[in-house]
Amino acid sequence: MKKKLAVLAAAAVAAGILLGGCGGSKSGGAKSGSAAWKPEKDVKIIVAYKAGSGTDTGARLLANSAKKYVGQTLVIENKPGADGKIGWTELAKAKPDGYTLGFINLPTYTTLASQKGAAFDEKSIIPIANHLTETAVVVVRKDAKWKDLKELVADAQANPGQLKASTNGVQASNHTSAQLLAQSAKFEYNAVPYGGTADQLLALRQGEVDFSCAKVADVIKLINGENAELRVLGVFDEKRDPQLPDVPTLGELGYYNKWYGSARAIVAPKGTPENIIKFYEDAFKKTMEDKDVVEAHKKAGMVLDYKDSKDLGRLIDEQLAFCKDVVSKLYEKK
Repeated sequence: MKKKLAVLAAAAVAAGILLGGCGGSKSGGAKSGSAAWKPEKDVKIIVAYKAGSGTDTGARLLANSAKKYVGQTLVIENKPGADGKIGWTELAKAKPDGYTLGFINLPTYTTLASQKGAAFDEKSIIPIANHLTETAVVVVRKDAKWKDLKELVADAQANPGQLKASTNGVQASNHTSAQLLAQSAKFEYNAVPYGGTADQLLALRQGEVDFSCAKVADVIKLINGENAELRVLGVFDEKRDPQLPDVPTLGELGYYNKWYGSARAIVAPKGTPENIIKFYEDAFKKTMEDKDVVEAHKKAGMVLDYKDSKDLGRLIDEQLAFCKDVVSKLYEKK
């Protein structure tokens, strides 16, 4: 009898493991265990861009701050390449045991996930928490001949396809910014993809291209002070950015008149149990409410925008719709 019970118990455990390791959803993933969980060793966080990129900088700031609430060291592992596909493919294949998390960028993640034959999709991840919301901007070198965005657009219209813009990858977030600007302002340009935002802005600073679109946090240290290298010509928002009060919105100038930018969020591989998701959701919430952490982000020019797992799930759904209804049309061949 005891042997029979032992066999039944083993079968039940095995079934639980199978249920916990498959499927998953944006609402919290597999229902494997409800007991409290916390990590007992270092946690890896995959960043799909190189060290020094905007995503990497924000991820490291958050990871260092979160150690206090997670109880273990969060180790950033950069997996750059293929516009983010390499890192996010590895994240999608990671073991859902709570020891591998990842950062995604929206809408880049959803844009790539929507492509035919993609190695990952929105079901490959489970939302934990949103970290940052970043507004996009148009930038040129500080010594550029264009005094404002109207002059840049006029030059581009007069010389179709001649002006070059660096991007953070084909159909990545900053490429989409440039497309929104170009199509709303009715000009053609030459998009030049680089490995990420850091490389894209370096190309601009070195004069390899004429303009770029990036995020406020990516450029804030490059536009201020005596050694400033860049100048912002326009902001993708419905109102002016508090950090750039003298810079007009694109809508003010008659171009794209809605907010556009990126969200940077923490997610886990599909199949990660609900108790693990809950642990990290709470830990990152406490981290982002910490006064010292808030101040550190402000100094870095980053806009903290905590969203819990459910709200982040809704944001991912919204970004999927945006990719389908707006982004896909930006890249249609005419």
